[in-house]
Amino acid sequence: MRPAGRSAGDYADRMVDTPPGGSLPPSPPVPAMPGTGAGMPGMPRRRLSWRRVLVLVGVILLIAGCAIFMLFTLGTNLGPEALLIGTAAAILPVPVLVACFLWLDRYEPEPLKYLVFCFAWGAFVSTAASLTVNETAADWFEDQGLPVALTAVLVAPFIEELTKTFGPVLLLIFRRREWSGITDGLVYCGLSAIGFAMVENILYLGGYGYATGVEQYGPATGAQQVIAIFIVRILLFGFAHPLFTSMAGIGLGIAARSADRRTRFFAPVAGLLLAMMLHGAWNLLPTLTQATGEVLISLFGFVGVMVPIFFGMVGLAVWLRAWEGRLTERTLPDYVRAGWLTPPEVAALSSLGRRHAARAWARRVAGDAGLRAMRGYQFAATRLALLRDGATRGLDRRPADRERTVREEQQLLASILAYRSYFVGRDPQSPVGVWDGHRYHLRFPDGSQRSVQEPDEPVVPIPVVLAPSAPPPFPAGYGPPGWPGPRPGAPWPPGHG
Repeated sequence: MRPAGRSAGDYADRMVDTPPGGSLPPSPPVPAMPGTGAGMPGMPRRRLSWRRVLVLVGVILLIAGCAIFMLFTLGTNLGPEALLIGTAAAILPVPVLVACFLWLDRYEPEPLKYLVFCFAWGAFVSTAASLTVNETAADWFEDQGLPVALTAVLVAPFIEELTKTFGPVLLLIFRRREWSGITDGLVYCGLSAIGFAMVENILYLGGYGYATGVEQYGPATGAQQVIAIFIVRILLFGFAHPLFTSMAGIGLGIAARSADRRTRFFAPVAGLLLAMMLHGAWNLLPTLTQATGEVLISLFGFVGVMVPIFFGMVGLAVWLRAWEGRLTERTLPDYVRAGWLTPPEVAALSSLGRRHAARAWARRVAGDAGLRAMRGYQFAATRLALLRDGATRGLDRRPADRERTVREEQQLLASILAYRSYFVGRDPQSPVGVWDGHRYHLRFPDGSQRSVQEPDEPVVPIPVVLAPSAPPPFPAGYGPPGWPGPRPGAPWPPGHG
């Protein structure tokens, strides 16, 4: 990259000669690469108070108690053999469905413990409560001389959607800062619905499928019915429960990123009601078909209504995931101007393809430790963008929340600086340069040094060194929303540049 060989109109045309006496400061020293067992910097763990410990223990005991209840109930009603076969068949689609929702959450993956909590809540707490209420309602309808099928239309949609959503609601109340928006709502509620559907499928596959078939005609018929129910309930309509509960997830995600109290209340309520209505309509279709004998009712409802809604939700989920990536482009330029990040770094965060390319580059120049550091850097940068977006939205109403946001912002910035030190300045194929928050200062192979303004599109797809006089990890007064922080001093001597 020599000045003499550049073409007119390109990026190099913006270069200006360095005034006499100007010199590019040496790049900051690069730390020694840690061994494979060296720990990466991260956010400090939050201390658990005795109240949080009691809540945690209570939730674990509740889930464990409901799991034992469901195991005993299913085992008693189905028998050991039918329970085993139903469980094996019901578990088969779970990894695929879980992977689909985790694919949505690749920009800012949620903590594993919260994902497990939502899945376990739907699988055990929601099923235990729903089974009890549905059986009670069915007995009441029968005593009143009404069709038991009304339970599936009038009771099941309300209790099932309410209990499936209640777990993510608890997570929103006690861990609101873990919610980055609608995507997280879809993931949390989707996993709760997958857990619920898994246990419900055990009842259908093991009870209505295998046990009923064995009782009537023998094991061969039981196996055939298991296959038939598996095809209909899982292969064709396995998306049903996640689709219903995703409506509530949208409402919870909107509430999580809104500072308006009315929106925080009405958005989840509206999403939950929509989930109940969609679930009720789904259960109504086979009920009407059975009552009238018109198969076209179910065919029109499934193909003409539910399938378009499903694909519409898939499109919305994909768009939301892309929006989460573009959030870094809208939010992080404040930190570029403050000297914490460089323009190429922000550009490399805007899509999963660019993030993958950045990880491949980090591994090439810094090995496995660089790859781990780049992953941690990308996660911290995304968290920083979400944190600042929340601050500009006014999500932190209490002084304690605002102080915590400032502390977390400082901790994320410190982690980002530590992560980038593992791979920045290690690529021999990139020009030696420094970013000071306003311009690049590059040293070329012929010894010339140039000050270059930031282009409209970053042309160097890798991070560059920050100015040596960049602000310290914890600058005084850093963090109030809307303030980009202190800018580093220029790397040139006074009067030059």
